[in-house]
Amino acid sequence: MLACLRSRARPKRIDHPYHVRRFLLRASRHLTRLLVFSALVAFGVLFGAANAAVLRPSPPEEPTEAISLRAAIDLALAANPDYSAAVRELQAVDAQLLQASLRPNPELVLLSEDERRRGDATTLQLNQRIELGGKRQARIAAAGRDLDAAAADVATARAQLRAQVVGAFLGVLAAQDRVRLADASAELARRSAEIAQQRIGAGRGTEDERTRARVFEASVRIERIEAGAELAGARRRLASSWGSRVPRFERAEGDVDTLIAFPSLGELGGRLQEAPGLARARLEVSRRDALVELERSLRVPDLLVSVGAIRNREVGRTQALLGVALPVPIFDRNQGNILAAQRRVDQARDAARAAEIRLHAALAELYERLDAARAQLSILRDDVLPGAQGALEAANRAYEGGRVGFLEVLDAQRTLFDARAQYLAVLSAVHRTAAEVERTLAADVLAPAAP
Repeated sequence: MLACLRSRARPKRIDHPYHVRRFLLRASRHLTRLLVFSALVAFGVLFGAANAAVLRPSPPEEPTEAISLRAAIDLALAANPDYSAAVRELQAVDAQLLQASLRPNPELVLLSEDERRRGDATTLQLNQRIELGGKRQARIAAAGRDLDAAAADVATARAQLRAQVVGAFLGVLAAQDRVRLADASAELARRSAEIAQQRIGAGRGTEDERTRARVFEASVRIERIEAGAELAGARRRLASSWGSRVPRFERAEGDVDTLIAFPSLGELGGRLQEAPGLARARLEVSRRDALVELERSLRVPDLLVSVGAIRNREVGRTQALLGVALPVPIFDRNQGNILAAQRRVDQARDAARAAEIRLHAALAELYERLDAARAQLSILRDDVLPGAQGALEAANRAYEGGRVGFLEVLDAQRTLFDARAQYLAVLSAVHRTAAEVERTLAADVLAPAAP
């Protein structure tokens, strides 16, 4: 509702046409300046965004020879599109926080009436909405919680990307070791074939021995082809983490035999409270609480204040205009939205508890898997591999002395080859499980130990 009040200024100064024209001219000038200033601000924002896009630093180049794990992680953080999307969302939410802090804009209204019976009149009016009930503060608080949630999403994306890179990098190391193992086995098969040929030349061997040696050598070549294909796939998977379709690096630099000094389950459980998944669930509860306060602030209606002037040319007078409008919250007090927001707070609390239980169970399962894999690795390293290597050396000496047949040598070679392959598989499983623990906790909790 607008209430019009007659101005008490002296008529001889306000009613004069010169003063009216000057008043309208000043108002139009102010309006023009406001429009020009808004256009300049918009142009400056767009120009700044364009410069930011142009001056954005380029990601580091992929090395063409050896690549380390740190270099691979840096490349992925600089060029991975999924992680970049999470960062862009954080920047967008930051801009929403700026928007939430802004106050409502005033409204300038210019009305012109032309009626023959009543004469013509011009109204210049300025409306301003005044927020009541702490709406602006509640809006800023809700936007701040959204920013915290987006930052937690970035931390989660970073942890997932790091775990992906670590897993892919260890996959390349394991594939490289498998290729070296296949090369060593091929050399071993070649030497066995030469020994079989020498025995035939000396009259101590048979044609069946040479055939078996050739079959074993062919099977090792097949293993070498499979190992090469596995290495090519592992290199592509690692390069895809930073958006490269064709890997440029030649090899991964590191030692897959380097084990990990793993903390105890109790220490990991203590660090779980800071895990991104759990932190994100707790931030969601805070965000929902802020939305409840925002809905409560909307119960209070806003005040609309209007000021202006009406110029009636028929009577040659100018009247001041002052209006106040305030809705009366009788029926709609935003009670439905408040109740819905409170129920969503309860939902977020339940989800946070479920996330904590789920993460604790997942961490315990990962720790059990890691403990079992490390036990297998210890047995293979301390018992199986030395025994298989010694058995092969003994079989070679006995074969050269004519005490055993070539079949025993082939069995010893295959046993050693299978033991080494199993050792690499278990070692890769240990590293992948450790990387999964780091992804869950989003922290560098694993320290390298002695090889």
